[in-house]
Amino acid sequence: MKAFLSVVFLLTTLTGTQAVAASAEDVRFEELAARFVDGFPVLSPVSATTLGDHRFDDRLDDISAAGRAAERAFLQDTLQALSDIDRSELSRANQIDAAMLANQLEYSLWSLDQLQEWAWNPLQYTQLAGGAVYSLMARDFAPLEERLDDLAGRLEAMPAFLAEVRATLQPARVPRVHAETAAQQNRGVLSILDDMVVPQLANVAPALKTRLEGAMAATREAVETHQAWLEEDLVPAAEGEFRLGAELFDRKLAYTLDSSLSRREIRERAQAEFQRVRDEMYQVALEVYRGKYPMVKVPESPAPEFRQAVIRAALEEVYRHLPGRDEIVEVARRQLAQTTEFVREKNLVEVPDDPIEIIIMPEFQRGVAVAYCDPPGPLDKGQKTFYAVAPLPEEWTDIQVESFLREYNLYSIQDLTIHEAMPGHYLQLAHSNRYPSVLRSVLWSGPFVEGWAVYAERVMIDNGYLDFDPLMRLTNLKWYLRAVTNAIIDQAIHVDGMDREAAMELMVEGGFQEEREAAGKWIRAQLTSAQLSTYFVGYQEHADLREEVERSWGEDFTLRRYHDTVLSFGSPPVRHVRSMILGTPVVASP
Repeated sequence: MKAFLSVVFLLTTLTGTQAVAASAEDVRFEELAARFVDGFPVLSPVSATTLGDHRFDDRLDDISAAGRAAERAFLQDTLQALSDIDRSELSRANQIDAAMLANQLEYSLWSLDQLQEWAWNPLQYTQLAGGAVYSLMARDFAPLEERLDDLAGRLEAMPAFLAEVRATLQPARVPRVHAETAAQQNRGVLSILDDMVVPQLANVAPALKTRLEGAMAATREAVETHQAWLEEDLVPAAEGEFRLGAELFDRKLAYTLDSSLSRREIRERAQAEFQRVRDEMYQVALEVYRGKYPMVKVPESPAPEFRQAVIRAALEEVYRHLPGRDEIVEVARRQLAQTTEFVREKNLVEVPDDPIEIIIMPEFQRGVAVAYCDPPGPLDKGQKTFYAVAPLPEEWTDIQVESFLREYNLYSIQDLTIHEAMPGHYLQLAHSNRYPSVLRSVLWSGPFVEGWAVYAERVMIDNGYLDFDPLMRLTNLKWYLRAVTNAIIDQAIHVDGMDREAAMELMVEGGFQEEREAAGKWIRAQLTSAQLSTYFVGYQEHADLREEVERSWGEDFTLRRYHDTVLSFGSPPVRHVRSMILGTPVVASP
């Protein structure tokens, strides 16, 4: 059954769980929000499937100039209608949604006309192609035959879609690293067909089977044609600059973070935290070192080289605990059960009962991050969340494998599982999907989501996860230092021209990262911009908010009450959560 969002939205948006009389401006805004949520999936059917709107599951996105023109007109019309609404007359919840909508509309228009990734970033097309198939097959939101019938429609459109990609991309503007990564991801759509579609062909009606086989054959040929173009034409001709430069980066950062913190303030905070966290790591490492070498004499004012050596010596104790090359997913499964039990035992936050599954990362998603959390869309109630972990590349040498496993040792996988699943992304996003406003779910804040996951790591360690094991604490500090260095290199690379050597030195020597982790982050920093800052900025905002609420609530403060309250408002920018909890005015985008 196809979802019709305008009805769903009008029944649920209003003011969250508060039953209050809506003003005339509230009614106008809710009608506008309903039109937006009902209208934008037409422009991106693949995103609509992920959201849980299944009206357009048989279509692919229109990436042509006409498609961009239609998107621009829709965004401009919506922004004009929003500007005609007196936001001061809206309920507090609707003021927040209106501010988030305005930021997203302006960001999308700027992206279309100024950033223009449609012309130079082939990764957005490999993600669309892979996501078009994966999103229909990964979750049982509808009967199998219905999903496969829709899939046949998408596959039949795939050759024309890939041809349009080749016509749209401007090779001279494409950065080499983006072209090479796209060439690595492109065939991922075929592995999804082989793994998720072909085994189901025996379970469908003969006519649909015949249609699918024909569509898959045409798609395979089209993907191989596209692969040849990527390797033989795009990669050799890719001469674009991956660095955005100050003007583009600052605008993208402002839209992405939707925060009052400027690039300069983020850098200053990050540099201060970089030194503070390293100092704390030294103190924890010294505890570990003295436990192993009780007779050692420590200088009163140790030199930087001594402190560095002590931290590295303690981390070597962490690296003694390694998983096998093919054991990371199974280790994560065991640790998820362990972290869930701890959260319940300590009564840290309400634990949802939404299903979650740990999976091998699909091929079309690899090459950017080691792991990610893939929640169901807000309209796909009861569907699984996937905690995806990338397998180690088969071509890696034994030295590279060892480097990776040292970084993702058994303690690190604990932190990874906390971040991606419990009580990090899985738990937070399950709470977020309960919030009545579909619009807010669509416009979720990256800094809120990533900041919560980093904050969740701290909460677990502060409350004694693994019995206050100093090696776990040291690992957690190293992970937080990674978030700090992410924010530093994000702007240093795209604005200040930081090169690979300087970035690697900062991450390996300054942040104690292993070579494989740092090398992967260098690639990711080139492929993305502004997103690496969301972890640090989001955590800073969450930490600041908790301090404010603790002072305000005094003796009435408990972690369970605080966490449940923070998570009850969906995933808006943290400043909006502050306004809801502390009753401060709602502030539009800075």
